[in-house]
Amino acid sequence: MIFTKTIHIETEKPGDIINLTHKIEAVVGESKISNGIVHIFAPHATAVFALTELESRLREDIEKLLDNLTPKEGWKHDVNAYSHLRSMLLPPDRTLPVRNGRVIKGTWQDLFFIEADTSGRLRKIEITVIGE
Repeated sequence: MIFTKTIHIETEKPGDIINLTHKIEAVVGESKISNGIVHIFAPHATAVFALTELESRLREDIEKLLDNLTPKEGWKHDVNAYSHLRSMLLPPDRTLPVRNGRVIKGTWQDLFFIEADTSGRLRKIEITVIGE
């Protein structure tokens, strides 16, 4: 069985981090699929996901890491090169297992969206649950 759903989120600023864990878990519950996988995809050139702990100091460290790896200035594509480079380093999608109707993740893991572009914007997230 395959279940698909589109959700929308709105970011406020560059680097905005939005925890999607509960939204993804709700879609898996809505799907009525017990065992399989859930695939989450952002069809945008400057939108990425991460799967790790989302503690406030770690959130600051994530922002610092991205700024150090891809500073905002100094690139040939002067508009938003850093945004596109970030989307090359972090994926625009994630796939997680589903068992007994629940998303399987580590105790401290959350799935979150990171706004990689130059401003906040409305983003579309495609969620596909596949299984039985």
